[in-house]
Amino acid sequence: MRVGLIRALSTTDQRLLHTHGRLLHTTFGFDVTTRCVPDQPYGVHDAASLEAATPKVVELACELAGEVDALIISCAADPGLDETRAVVGIPVIGAGSAAAAAALAFGGRVGVLGLKNQVPSPISSALGERMVLIDGPDGVETPNGFLLPTGIFDTLAGAQMLAEAGAGVILQASTGLSSIGMAEVLRHKLGLPVIDAVTAAGSMLTAAVSMRRSQLA
Repeated sequence: MRVGLIRALSTTDQRLLHTHGRLLHTTFGFDVTTRCVPDQPYGVHDAASLEAATPKVVELACELAGEVDALIISCAADPGLDETRAVVGIPVIGAGSAAAAAALAFGGRVGVLGLKNQVPSPISSALGERMVLIDGPDGVETPNGFLLPTGIFDTLAGAQMLAEAGAGVILQASTGLSSIGMAEVLRHKLGLPVIDAVTAAGSMLTAAVSMRRSQLA
């Protein structure tokens, strides 16, 4: 399957840019084309950056739609998800809503691990009272912070606090955590299910395309 992957983080670092695409290719075998929005070096981390990213995501989606079978918006805030679905005729999956749906399938309380003092609305709205929340890693206010040693250590500590607070599953509410492969580390450390937003989007896309094909058959 040809998948267009839209990153809501601007970067010229090719290794960082293609991290999520490589993860999807390794896990699902997708043929991934990755593009990133311009002029957002700190990604989406608050209301203003979300608003700024939305039209950029839609524009990239329209450019990619004729070249791919489906699109993934690789950001837990799902910028431009509804707007993109309204203008393209292929499946579009948002990483945030996909991660929330995957976490809910486990039942019980969901520990949300993301940026300091910020939970993307697609996740908070879906989880409601099942959400277990801490203030997030102290040093991580933008997705780039997870790339630093302090961000990694703070994330590990935050995940432990969520587990001790009664979370039965951990949801990574920033795709910055996907960039550093944190899900597998946390699964080993905590012995709990850990939802990676990028692979959750890949799983949902696989299911959506399969359903669509069966309906057209």
